[in-house]
Amino acid sequence: MSQEIIDAVREIERDKGIEEGALVMALEDALLAAYKKTPGASRHAAVEMDDRGDFRVFSIELPPDIEERLLDDARERKLEELERLEEETGERQHTLINDDDLDIDWADIPADQIKREDVTPEGFGRIAAQTAKQVILQRIREEERRMMYDEYIDRVTEVVTGIVQQAGDRNNVLVDLGKVEALLPRSEQVDGERYEQGSRIKAVITEVRSGTKGPQVILSRRDPELIKTLFELEVPEIADGLVTIEGVAREPGYRSKIAVQSHTQGVDPVGACVGPRGSRVRMVVSELRGEKIDIIPWNPEPARFVAKALSPARVREVYLDDDGKEATVVVPDDQLALAIGKEGMNARLAARLTGWKIDIQSDTEFAQAEADAAFGGGGGEEGEDISGRCSAILTNGKRCPNAALPGSRFCGVPAHQALEGTGSDRVGGEPEPEEVEEAEDADVEAVAEEAPLEEVPAGIPVESESEASE
Repeated sequence: MSQEIIDAVREIERDKGIEEGALVMALEDALLAAYKKTPGASRHAAVEMDDRGDFRVFSIELPPDIEERLLDDARERKLEELERLEEETGERQHTLINDDDLDIDWADIPADQIKREDVTPEGFGRIAAQTAKQVILQRIREEERRMMYDEYIDRVTEVVTGIVQQAGDRNNVLVDLGKVEALLPRSEQVDGERYEQGSRIKAVITEVRSGTKGPQVILSRRDPELIKTLFELEVPEIADGLVTIEGVAREPGYRSKIAVQSHTQGVDPVGACVGPRGSRVRMVVSELRGEKIDIIPWNPEPARFVAKALSPARVREVYLDDDGKEATVVVPDDQLALAIGKEGMNARLAARLTGWKIDIQSDTEFAQAEADAAFGGGGGEEGEDISGRCSAILTNGKRCPNAALPGSRFCGVPAHQALEGTGSDRVGGEPEPEEVEEAEDADVEAVAEEAPLEEVPAGIPVESESEASE
């Protein structure tokens, strides 16, 4: 009978991929349980397989003091297990512990202190076979579940392909992955997507739970890792490492932005991801059921990266506050709505992709804010400048974008430094707006006569040749 069991173990190892050692241990545990049910069984015993493949039962006799110590350790472990179960289930567990049911560990006890005796009952193989059958099958199922759990726990964040089985309770979707049946919860589904029975879908493994019926695999269609893997499958340059995806920002089902970088001269990262006539990105969009994707070239300079991240809007200027990691972006008036996007989606995705807090302003809004900051206290040096930028007003009416030098209101440009102490912030000594208004009210012609160049209408800035060269 023992040889038949050994042959069955080896067959199971070939068919199921379960190691022979694990099955032998399961057999020994099952046969020990069967032995303890026989009349007159020893209190402590062990079942071992000999060289011929026969299972023998040995009684274990320990010194009283060692036996009591091992029983105390076993009781403590049992109590800890009951307390843990009580915390997990919230149900009170029975605290009555029978010493005969305790499994004591004498593996560390020296062999010379243990008395062993072969007490294998006559016909033990036939008696044990009936009892051990169900236990062996149970251990085999447990081992298969453990192997399955170990396999999928290492595949968390991996994208897998499965076949939709059916929609379960609360709109959860069951997906067949071949070896296991995974769950796509409602919270991880994309709004607007429908999953027809029998259709193939790709999803990310986000979690693996150990259950009594095997590992429970949780999938997601919302995870940004899905986009990364899809591009890796479609773009050989990404698969080969020539192009990398540096960041992903996603509004599942609506729009995504990805930042890509090339590590090889001559390889355009955006063009590689788009593909000939858009074939590569079109395949990704198709798998995502029509979700729009913006491909942005990654840039180590934050200002340029922020400007590109707001694509397809055109950006005029970007001002950064490194301390607060805030970016003020100036766009043409007709680009403001495009830069912000529907319900703020474009700006929100750009902020996630770059990691910067982005404040988008139109040219008109920014000019007004600058004017308020520069002249809010009455103009000239009397107004408090809190922007940290050069206070010089250029001939085009805009403020100089350079940073002011420490201890000065102006940047390092000589023409701008020359304004220090003059009482005017306008390059070339042009009149302040208030001065022009007063001149207009008093005598328009007088202003024209004082101008160093040809007569021009009052209130229009005059640009000298030296300023034009600047």
